Amino acid sequence: MFLLKDNFTVKYISGCFDIIARKESKILLVKVLEDANSITEEYARQMRRISSYVKASPLIIAEKAGSLLRDNVVYERFNVFTLNFETFRNSLNNKFPFIIRTRAGLTALIDGRKLKQVREEQGLSLGSLSSRLGVSKSMIQKYETEISGITLSKAFKLYDIFGDRIFNKINIFSEIKDLGEPLSLYSKKYSSLGFDASDTKKAPFDIIAKKDSEVILTELRDKPKSASLSKLLDADNLIIYKRKKPKDIPALKKKEFLEFESANELIKFLKEFQ
Repeated sequence: MFLLKDNFTVKYISGCFDIIARKESKILLVKVLEDANSITEEYARQMRRISSYVKASPLIIAEKAGSLLRDNVVYERFNVFTLNFETFRNSLNNKFPFIIRTRAGLTALIDGRKLKQVREEQGLSLGSLSSRLGVSKSMIQKYETEISGITLSKAFKLYDIFGDRIFNKINIFSEIKDLGEPLSLYSKKYSSLGFDASDTKKAPFDIIAKKDSEVILTELRDKPKSASLSKLLDADNLIIYKRKKPKDIPALKKKEFLEFESANELIKFLKEFQ
């Protein structure tokens, strides 16, 4: 796979995302689909929330969203960047797209400061550029004082004049913040100890919790699944068992977990197994 060739460590799973990939500090949570329209809002929400806790970038890679996804164009599904494989590969090579699909259609974002700088370097007046672009001088002035979205036809005209350096590139690997609210007895217990915590669905773990740099992946089952993920995500793994718990991994019974009185006490318990 392309990610492996690019020196990422890759784990394949089944659920709200299909791939966890890491290279140094860059972590990707990827859902691979034929049609991006098939992802549910709940799956996208889970991707965003889990990504928030581990400083990852959630991405949907698909061939189409009804119609084929265009190369070097970013789409969105429920606030998750969505793109085809070619755009993804280019982005890994630091060739980020500057065209995004919004409700208004395909638009590009201009870096106004850069536009003014490059225009003046090339000796183009406001009037000359406005004529070539087919807009008023006041519109060019507006472009140059803010980050503005423009139509694809005008973006191509600007590209022909200045190249891509005047556009605001879309960093698909940017981090997001969407921690969610604790709902279950266990996530609420984490919250009472001073953690941010969220219940998860369709993930290898049932709760994800974070306090400062400490991340804990918690499973509520007798057959743990996420131990291999904890190292990849710089996280600790905790199993809350319903039956008899083992002694060689960080595991607790429900009653024991609920009796913890501080975050440091719980973290100390987990570190004893490292």
